[in-house]
Amino acid sequence: MLPVIDMERTGENIARLRMKAGLTVRELQDIFGFATPQAIYKWQHGTALPTIDNLAVLAVIFQVHMDDILVFREVLRERTIA
Repeated sequence: MLPVIDMERTGENIARLRMKAGLTVRELQDIFGFATPQAIYKWQHGTALPTIDNLAVLAVIFQVHMDDILVFREVLRERTIA
């Protein structure tokens, strides 16, 4: 079994933590200096993940560890014979 990031649940986590911090998407956009909020919406919808740098910033903003933002699931990986 190998851990894989569950993008959808991680996105739900980002949205929940953002709301818990009392921040709007626009405020988060301003913190990151993004021209549009699209990246944040993609994170929240689970269609993209923040970069490691952005994940570290989110952890500071939300006052949590990066592990508290990411949600993992385990996937069975078949063994290949070389």
